[in-house]
Formats: sequence, structure tokens, C-alpha cells
Amino acid sequence: MVTSTLLEKAREAAAGVLQGYTRHNGTPFMGHPDAVVKIVAQEIGLPEECQAAVYLHEASRMTGMEVKEAEWGAAICTMVDGLNKISTIKPKDTRLEAENYKKLIIQYSRDPRVTVLKLADRLEVMRSLKMFPKSSRDQKILETLLLYIPLAHQLGLYNMKREMEDIYLSYAQPEQYRLITNKLKAGERDREKLMAEFIEPLKSKLDEAGIHYKLKIRTKAAFSIWQKMVKQKVPFEGVFDVFAIRFIIDCNGEDHALEKELCWKVFGFVTEEYEQDTGRLRDWVTNPKPNGYESLHITVKNKDGAYVEVQIRTRRMDDTAENGFASHWSYKGIKREESLDKWLTSVRYALEHPDDNTEDLPQPPSKEIFVFTPTGELRIMSAGATVLDFAFGIHTNIGAHCVGARVNGKAVSIREKLATGDVVEILTSKNQHPNQDWLGWVVSSKARAKVKQALAVQEQNRAVDGKELLERRLKNWKLEFPDEMCTEFRKKYNYAGLTGFYAAIGDGTLDVNVIKDYILGEAERHAQSVEAAEAVMASAKANRHFENKDDILVLNAKNVKGIDYKMAKCCNPVFGDDVFGFVTREAGIKIHRMSCPNAARLLELYPYRIQKVKWADTPSSGSFQIVLKVIAEMESAVINRIMEVVNQFKASIRSFNVNENERNGTYEISMKISVPSNMELDKVLSQLRAAKHVLKVTRS
Repeated sequence: MVTSTLLEKAREAAAGVLQGYTRHNGTPFMGHPDAVVKIVAQEIGLPEECQAAVYLHEASRMTGMEVKEAEWGAAICTMVDGLNKISTIKPKDTRLEAENYKKLIIQYSRDPRVTVLKLADRLEVMRSLKMFPKSSRDQKILETLLLYIPLAHQLGLYNMKREMEDIYLSYAQPEQYRLITNKLKAGERDREKLMAEFIEPLKSKLDEAGIHYKLKIRTKAAFSIWQKMVKQKVPFEGVFDVFAIRFIIDCNGEDHALEKELCWKVFGFVTEEYEQDTGRLRDWVTNPKPNGYESLHITVKNKDGAYVEVQIRTRRMDDTAENGFASHWSYKGIKREESLDKWLTSVRYALEHPDDNTEDLPQPPSKEIFVFTPTGELRIMSAGATVLDFAFGIHTNIGAHCVGARVNGKAVSIREKLATGDVVEILTSKNQHPNQDWLGWVVSSKARAKVKQALAVQEQNRAVDGKELLERRLKNWKLEFPDEMCTEFRKKYNYAGLTGFYAAIGDGTLDVNVIKDYILGEAERHAQSVEAAEAVMASAKANRHFENKDDILVLNAKNVKGIDYKMAKCCNPVFGDDVFGFVTREAGIKIHRMSCPNAARLLELYPYRIQKVKWADTPSSGSFQIVLKVIAEMESAVINRIMEVVNQFKASIRSFNVNENERNGTYEISMKISVPSNMELDKVLSQLRAAKHVLKVTRS
């Protein structure tokens, strides 16, 4: 249990080391922690250990005094450490970075009360702004606007928030501040009179209806009025909700239907008595906001023309809006994250239950870390980020040549993981380049992408060297390495693409002599295939399946007895097509059309394996399957018409697939048909091309 003796001891320790230190106006520096402790104790109500932490924080921050856990306890040391780290934050002058700095403050607050203590510290600074020089004063009011006012808003410390806002306005916009505060003061009596006149007739009606309620009446803060004047581009008199009344209705249980009924009853009483501005009605009772906020908002005008905003809600609705997940800071649009919200809720709990143990409260979100460059620039990164991630985050070239870093002055490797608050100075070398291991040392998507990109460039450069080396060796060996053979080689040795294949040659992983042996082995196998082809021809001649001395193979739809031949699937020849035979090593003779996409390559590279082919005089009873590609307009009748055309000839459909190309407004049809000859196929093609709505027909 913390005693006043501990608090006195902390103050004495701070006063001892801070003796002689003064503030900007020459007064003893101890006046600052004394004033902060007063705010913490009297205005916020935090316990004495929090007050002691304030004294010890200022002592250690200013003089380097060590705060030992054995002497002061773990809780106080944790708070002092957090406050010391927050005091080192020097935000940049941009709203874009403000959200990151706000998160950093929360990251440093392992004890949730640290943020509240820092807010108390900032409030005291704002109250004492007059003593600071102008440059320092301008920086502090900007920091307060970007960081501390939003944090106070999020924590529900509304009085603190309003005071800091008004102090900010008094320095940032002194003329506007004087205008607004003077108008508020000048109209104070009028508002009191207006309030009394406004409430009286409503009170009697509500009492007669038996509706029990509580009123909350407030005057809008000067800063909030100024914001609306700027945003809406109106004068002071154009801000309708300077004066607002909130009706909070008692409703037993959670009968939502009854709650709505009571809210609308009060609405009826108000609008019966006062003229309503229908354009400013907000019905979040019938249709609650996505975050659960429920209330009726209306703006009315009295007989004298004065506007008053009225909010109507039940006690349950008010409790949800003030304390639940639809709290005031949430529905006003402050940025939020689920994990952050949960932690901020724990701060509010700590304020309301100061005697509870805070060890079991949720800790700040740890999905991000906040690190600094040597110049103090803040960088936000994913938890687990390394020096390498940080280097690539600064610039791609710095990342690519990173050899390590100095983290908080200590030399570390590129794999070193960073922590919140680290100051990182990257070390580079022009001889350093990314390697495959780096992919295991980075966690950010940017760094990973840049490493992969660098590795791809390196592979491309090695591939260029490898290709030049192979071409030079092939020329010296007087050997050829055609594309088909290269593809077979790559498949055999598991090289997926040409780049990887050539890169392997370039970096020496693949010895070019392995390729030489493969080419020579293929030449020997080719010689054997010639012998096999000659054996096939000899067998065919022995069985008299050739027509004359020109060694022409005569074909019909059926296999010739004693000769193994098949129709090539790449071009699907049909009886009557202009064809040739290609002697394969294991599949006998394959018959290709002269217009086959592979014909030119086969005829040029393997002339010794080409066999002249001639169809028999008349077709047999066999059939041939071919694939037709049809492009047709997207008309409902065209598909049936295509099928009718095919079926009217000696042809049959084996498969029929249709894809819709909505961009072009066409059908893309692929159909496999069976025909006895190319004559019958020509009839089908001719009629299909003449059919209505058919744009194109091709044979694959």
C-alpha cells in the first residue's frame, strides 16, 4: 500500500537533485512537478503512487537520477520509464504524422495511467505558456492540438480537453478567442433567462404526462464554437448549438419500443411549443448509428428567434453513448482501432477504480513498433521488423547495400530485430548485394518485394552472361542446341524457365559440359531413330503397303496392318487433307497436316524422319475428329443454328462448349466434331461461315 511517506520521499528526492534548476521565467523548476501532482491528485484523482511517479520522472529526466525498482516498486518504475520515453518525443509539424506519434505515446504507456499523467503534465504546461519563448510556445500549442487534445478526448477527460482547447485558441487565434468569449459573457444573462423560459412550459407538460427525466444543460466551449464557425463559414450567431439542452428519460428495463415511444412523446411536446428546423432533425432512435448511438437531435426556435439544440434520449441510451462502445469520442469521428479501444477502456477503468490492481489490465497494442532515424524522424513498422526492413523503408538503394546498423549507438547485424524507441543508423557498402537469405530476414511487404526485385535483376544479369557463354562454347564445339532439345533438357534437369537455366550457367551452378554430353547423346539417339525408321519402312515394304517405288505410305481411316501410325493431335488430319508422316522414336509414325503449326519445324530439323504419305483412293468407314472454333454474335438463336448446320451433313458433334465474352458481345464456341473426310468438313465450314450472326470459323 502506498503511503504519504512514499510521496514525501519522492518529492524530497526530486527536490534534492533539482535544486538550482529553474523554469523559463526564473522560478524554481520544482514548481512544475508540484503543479502537475496537484492536477493528478485534485482534478483527476489518481493515487499517490502516480503522484510519486511524477516527481521521480522529472528528477530522472532532468538529472539522470536512477529510479530503482527495489526502492520504489515495479509500478512506479514502469510509470517513470514510460513518462521518460514520452518526454523524448519531438513530433514533426504535420497532421499526417500526428496519428503515429499518438500511437507511440500509447506504446510507451505500459501502465495505462502513464498517458493520463502525461496529459496532466501537458495541461500544466499549457497553463504556464506565458513563461515560454515564442518559438517554444508555438511548438507546444501545436503538439497539444495534434496529440494531447485528441488523447484527452479519447480518454473521456473532457474538462481537461476543453481547457487545453481554449488555451490553444487563445494563443493560436487570440482575436477570435476574445470575440467568442466576450460574446459568450455578454450573452450569459440572456441565456440564463432563455433557459428558464424554455424549460418551464416543457416541465409542466412532461410532469402532466408522468414522464420522469433529468436535464443536462451546457454552453459550447469557445474552441468548439470557433471550429464550427470555420467549418460552416458562419459568424458566431450562425452556430445553432452554442446552447444545448439534453433530456434524459427514465425508462425501467430495456423495452426498446417503449423507449422510442417516450422519446417521440418528448419530441412532440418540444415541437408543439417551439418552431422546429426540420432540416436539422437527426433521428438516431429509429435508425441508430452503426456504432450503436441512439438519440433524437432537433433544433428549435423560440418566439424571439433564438435557436436551441435539443437532444432526447433514455438513460440507457445516454449510458451507452457516454460509457459504452458508442462513447462520445467514438461517434465524433476520432480514429480508432479495436485493440486500441480496448486498452483505452482500461484507462477509464483505472481512473474509476484507483485501488484495483492494474497488472491484469490489457496492455497497449503490440502489432507495431516505432523507431527513429538519427535525425529524429519517426518510422512506424510492423512488430518483428529488422534492421533490413528499416533500411528498405528509408530507400531501396540503402536497403540493397545495407551491411548492418548502429542501434542506440551499438553495432548490430542486418538481422537484428528492432524495438519501440530504438534510434537506428544504417551502415552500407557498395559491395553489398541482396541474396536469397534476406527473404527470411524481413517481415514488411515492401522490403520483401524489393529483395525479390533485386534478386530477379541479379538473375537476369547472370542469365545474360550464361547465354553468351553457352553460345560461345557451342560455336567452338560446332554443335547445335535447338529449342526443342533445350526444352527437353530443361525439363529433365528441372529448370522451369530460360532465365533460370541461363542464370545457372552464368553462376557456374550448371556446367556447360553437361549440356555438351546431352547434345552428343541426343545425336546418337537420333542416329538410332533413323535406323528404327528405316526398319519401319522395310517392314512396310515387305507387307506391300506402299504404292510404288517412291516409298509413299498409303492411308485410310484405319491403321494399316503391320504399320503403327496415328493422327497427330496438334492438327487432327482428316481424310483428304494434304499430309506427311513423321517417324517418332516410340509412337511409330504420326500423321500431320501440311498446315500444322509444327510442320515447318519438323520438316527443317528432322528431314530424315519425314515420310511421304498418300491417302487411299476412297475413304474407309472410319471417321476423324477435329476441333472448330466459332465466334458468333450473342444472339439466342445462333447456337441452335450452328448445331443444325453440323447435323445436316455426315458429321456428328462430340463436345460443345460456349463462353460469353460480354466485353465484345460475342459467343466463343469450341466444338469437337467427327467427319469421314475433308470434303464433308469443307461443307460444314462453308455453311457455318455463311450462317447468320456467325463472325468467324477456324479449324484448330
